[in-house]
Amino acid sequence: MSLEGVTKSFRSGSETVTAVTGVDLAIAEGEFFSLLGPSGCGKTTTMRMIAGFEEPTGGVVRLDGRDVTGVPAHHRDVNMVFQSYALFPHMSVADNVAFGLRRRGVDKAQIRSRVAEMLDLVELGHRGKHRPSQLSGGQQQRVALARALVNQPGALLLDEPLGALDLKLRQSMQVELKRIQREVGITFVYVTHDQGEALTMSDRIAVMNRGGVEQLGTPAEIYEHPATRFVADFIGTSNLLTGTVGGRTDAGTWRVEVGDGATALAAELPDGAEAGAEVHLTVRPEKVRISVDEPEGAVSRLPGTVTETVYLGSATHYQVDIGSDQRITVYQQNTSGSGLVAERGERVWLSWTPDHSYALTD
Repeated sequence: MSLEGVTKSFRSGSETVTAVTGVDLAIAEGEFFSLLGPSGCGKTTTMRMIAGFEEPTGGVVRLDGRDVTGVPAHHRDVNMVFQSYALFPHMSVADNVAFGLRRRGVDKAQIRSRVAEMLDLVELGHRGKHRPSQLSGGQQQRVALARALVNQPGALLLDEPLGALDLKLRQSMQVELKRIQREVGITFVYVTHDQGEALTMSDRIAVMNRGGVEQLGTPAEIYEHPATRFVADFIGTSNLLTGTVGGRTDAGTWRVEVGDGATALAAELPDGAEAGAEVHLTVRPEKVRISVDEPEGAVSRLPGTVTETVYLGSATHYQVDIGSDQRITVYQQNTSGSGLVAERGERVWLSWTPDHSYALTD
């Protein structure tokens, strides 16, 4: 599956609004691929163009190498699962799953076999005779999945399918979705605004913003090596510090002056950045260590004042003011006692290794 320079514009009164701008994507067969971004970024419009519910203003959509731009949705080898489930309330679970097969004229014996197989896959084999109203939200979502998979599509498109579930059930269903996808081996394209959801399930993620793709990569690549300020800020929690590039250290890392004359270290600079340039240094809260004594070694070391502590049992979250109107969030695991390294108002040192921070220019 691929998108080549896909663009989508809408007319809104006298204005033209561009929802998707020049998107290029190649999604591998059998991949769990997520389109991730905030509301209005173009991710659902992109999925609807793959499904055939929207036609691109420009560019090409290919399924299994075939140009399907302009091909109606019902002639594309994809199925879609929505947040609303869209189950038929007057039909049993088994009849809901069998609906597509019956419309295609599949013989009854094969329908029974395929429906039973799908209900076992989603662990609802004992619920075939029930009505959707007799099921929980999570079970209804599994029925919707079984109904979409029973036709053995080349790809399954899922538009925020877990959005209506409570947190605990949503987390459970994330694991189940990944298990189901591995078992059936079908390409899943998943739309979500939930970063944790995308990181948990995806083989690769396209982070979208303002109609375009900001970064494409594995969950680890996107989390550990954000390519832009938007990605660093949107994926999880990240500290973004504004500073000025100094010179290189003897170890080859770069000094970045942040806070009140404090120095942080970066392993690399972005293309085009040099000494004297303003950059934005990003470091994840769990990578930062907090201590009352000045750390030693080739690490970033910044002094600061604790402004807030939040004890969460397994970890303590700290807010530390480093001056120049900049603060750093620290997640420190509690290994003994109360876990508190410092109280509010205390002076502390923050440190991290150079390879845990990245300099960005945009």
